[in-house]
Amino acid sequence: MVVPEERAVPVPAEISSETAAAVLLQGVTAHYLATSVYPIQPGDHVLIHAAAGGVGLLLTQIAKLKGARVIATTSGGEKAELARGAGADEVIGYERFGERVRALTGGEGVAAAYDGVGQATFDESLASVRTRGTMVLFGAASGPVSPFDPMRLEHEGSLFLTRPGLRNYSAERDELLARAADVFSWVEDGTLDVRIGARYPLEQARRAQEDLAARKTTGKLLLLP
Repeated sequence: MVVPEERAVPVPAEISSETAAAVLLQGVTAHYLATSVYPIQPGDHVLIHAAAGGVGLLLTQIAKLKGARVIATTSGGEKAELARGAGADEVIGYERFGERVRALTGGEGVAAAYDGVGQATFDESLASVRTRGTMVLFGAASGPVSPFDPMRLEHEGSLFLTRPGLRNYSAERDELLARAADVFSWVEDGTLDVRIGARYPLEQARRAQEDLAARKTTGKLLLLP
């Protein structure tokens, strides 16, 4: 593979190729979400959807590193246990999660909702955010969010809504390298635990995609040539 030199990131000798492949993209994503899109402050309540997924597990760990109280959503079972293992303070299901979040925060709501699910969770995610809080829509696993009247943000509590993307939060090489360096250093010192949920031979790439779509996976999947 040939890539532009300015987009390549050096991998420390102490980190294996598999770990680097598993953590870099989603680790840098979790980094910019927690440190730049909404810079988490100690004591903040935050909501993290799909907390047993690749971004979710890393974002939960970084949020705890920043001193947040994390409310995580999963579909239950092993995924709930993985979210708790990553440090989530509360793990809840998706059904009527907005009400649960309000109850768990004393009616106030969360400082930020990190939503990579999209259509299926967007409305209740908005309802989970405190006055002048931040709704971070960074993915659309369940489909794109339907258009809505921006006045709704005022009615919900003068909320901030953002749809960030990695390219805009690593546009300059120095920024990309700084984020990657933080992520790799956290892996090296044990702050970040990188979960490789499954490994597939390259010829089974279709099966890997089907498992992802069927929500059978946790952590990061690797395709091995």
